[in-house]
Parts: sequence; C-alpha cells; structure tokens
Amino acid sequence: MGDVTEPDTGAVREPGEKHLTGGKVMPRRGVRPLRAALWTAAVALAACGGLLLYGVLSPQDADPGKRPAVASVEVTYEVTGTGTADITYQAHGEGGKAAVVTAAALPWRTTVRVPLGRTPVVGVVLGAEGGRARCAVAVGGRHVQSATATGGFGRATCAGSVPATGRG
Repeated sequence: MGDVTEPDTGAVREPGEKHLTGGKVMPRRGVRPLRAALWTAAVALAACGGLLLYGVLSPQDADPGKRPAVASVEVTYEVTGTGTADITYQAHGEGGKAAVVTAAALPWRTTVRVPLGRTPVVGVVLGAEGGRARCAVAVGGRHVQSATATGGFGRATCAGSVPATGRG
C-alpha cells in the first residue's frame, strides 16, 4: 500500500490517515512545526521575562555602589613606648589590606574591624636612634599577644588569631 492522492484537492495522505473537514480531505499544512515554533517562542519569552523580573526585583540593584557586608571582628592594636616608630597593621576592609603609619608618636593605639579568616598583625620598627617599644594585639577585647622591640632599628611583630567563621 502506498500514499493516496485525493482527486479533489491533490493532497497526499498515507492510508488510514484522516484529514476530513466537512466531508473533504484537506492537504497537510505543517501544523506540528508551527506548534513547535510557537512553544519555543513562548518558552524563550517566558525565560526573558523571568530574567528581566529578577533584574528589576534584585535587592542589589537598590544601591549598585553598595557592597555586601563582610563578617569581621574588632581588633585593637597598641604600641607603647616613647619617641616614634613606623607601624604596619592589618586594616579594615573586605581584603584586609595593610596600613602603614610612618613616624607615629608613641604611645599609639587604633581599633579596626578585621575580616574573619584574616590574621590581625601589627609590626613595629624603631628608628636609628633606637629606644624601646611594645606592641600588643587584642581580638574581640581579649589580649592575644605582645612583643618588645629595642635598640636602633629594633623590630617587633604581634599577631592574633581570628576564626574563619562567625563562631568563635
């Protein structure tokens, strides 16, 4: 058995296939490809609408210049002694960059927020005239380390420990 050609319309159909409308056989017009194209377009339109809605309702778009807060802990650095010293310490910020104070008058003290997982550190370097200076680190109000620098270009470094998560 082969394809059947309808005499009135010239439509080709397979045996057993029914394309009757009002008693006439209608030619096959590619309805399935049209439906597939419509469904594809509808899905693409829905995806674009979803992305657009996400962009409009996103809380980050409320203030594009604002960065999310970084979990941190309060750290106090202290350098005691007389005269001046160059001091380097772990400063605030998301990256926890080092800050430098040149020829700081002693005693010197600052409190900053250090990101969790970073090591709070303060370093002291005395000048050529020497002297004596003591550095100390307190994390969350608790003393964790101290060290002493003496003599010309004497050095001391103090470091603490900060948990990597909010649980201490």
